[in-house]
Amino acid sequence: MLHLSRLTSLALAIAIVIGAPLAQAAEKTAPATPAAVSPAKTNAAAKPPLPLDELRTFAEVMDRVKAAYVEPVDDKTLLENAIKGMLSNLDPHSAYLGPEDFQELQESTSGEFGGLGIEVGVEDGFVKVVSPIDDTPASKAGIEAGDLIVKINGTPTQGQNMQEAVDKMRGKIGEKITLTLVRDGGTPFDVTLARATIQVKSVKAQMLENGYGYIRITQFQVKTGDEVGKALAKFRKDNGKKMSGLILDLRNNPGGVLQSAVQVADHFLTKGLIVYTKGRIANSELRFSADPADASEGVPLVVLINGGSASASEIVAGALQDQKRGILMGTDTFGKGSVQTVLPLNNDRALKITTALYYTPNGRSIQAQGINPDIVVRRAKVTNEADGENYKEADLLGHLGNGNGGADKPTVKSGAAAKARPQDDDFQLSQALSLLKGLSITRGN
Repeated sequence: MLHLSRLTSLALAIAIVIGAPLAQAAEKTAPATPAAVSPAKTNAAAKPPLPLDELRTFAEVMDRVKAAYVEPVDDKTLLENAIKGMLSNLDPHSAYLGPEDFQELQESTSGEFGGLGIEVGVEDGFVKVVSPIDDTPASKAGIEAGDLIVKINGTPTQGQNMQEAVDKMRGKIGEKITLTLVRDGGTPFDVTLARATIQVKSVKAQMLENGYGYIRITQFQVKTGDEVGKALAKFRKDNGKKMSGLILDLRNNPGGVLQSAVQVADHFLTKGLIVYTKGRIANSELRFSADPADASEGVPLVVLINGGSASASEIVAGALQDQKRGILMGTDTFGKGSVQTVLPLNNDRALKITTALYYTPNGRSIQAQGINPDIVVRRAKVTNEADGENYKEADLLGHLGNGNGGADKPTVKSGAAAKARPQDDDFQLSQALSLLKGLSITRGN
């Protein structure tokens, strides 16, 4: 299933998501999500009169379509399409959710759903890959952020709305689907992949080197905050002392649950505002502040971001940047600074509607602008070259001993290939690690 992220993520949105364009940027699900926001109460006396002329026009159009359209159309279909049109024309992230879409939204919040594992949006009439989700059919097939999906099983996608494209990419587990992609304006090419059950592991953590930890968050799910807390605790236990540095990787993270983004930021902050939202209804005015506990123990922090980092990712990055808690490295983020609230309706349906904008602690709105990194590092290919047959002084016959009595250090013959590390072929990650090492040296750690 697709994880609709920034532009219109519907099928894969998230519950209070702050995710990418759609369901992951900042969503709130009234009764169905952890951070549920119930519909705002309205003052009946303040309601404007019904637009009778427009309603008469609507009824007339519906009547004429039923009478004159080439094929019979039932009332339910016409009314549901009218509702979809009403929502879809508000902004790219508001949408009407039928029973299947609503269920998928709830499933994606829990981190398990069926599909291809692609966050998608719409740009200039084309379906665009916001980011592939790690360890899914899409990522394994080599699909990249920025790819345009121009055909699905041979059918052109131009002119289709987001929901139509998402519906075509969803299907039975194991069934194959062929996507025709265009990358960087090049020649279209086909990628065939099989749908699978997508179990998204939102947090991956490991030690890159002694004293230097790495946490990657693929999206913000309900339990992401707790998982990051556990990863930090394991780092402390395994390292035996305070770490020398930590890298938080938010690249290609389309967003997700708002509360989870707040929890993650709070693991690194001890005071001050994390994020606040502003909208028209009372329930949309929210403020989240950090508590004094510091799960990270103030470890030097580098945050990796790029154009695939959206919504909830931008909340975390913006809070850490404004609070000067970490150094942001990479490229500009996506720029989804709106909050969607999921309002359940009758018959297992719901509205996903934009209700607020969110702001960083310093009052910055990220909407349509994104967050600029402190240090720009663009993606690059890393090519390792073998060392030549060089010799050192200690290799020479009859060389003098060390004046201080130290042991000789002759050339070490290369044996079996060393185990690949994440930083070996990830230029941005290797630069972040180098920066942390430099900070450790200058601080005397």
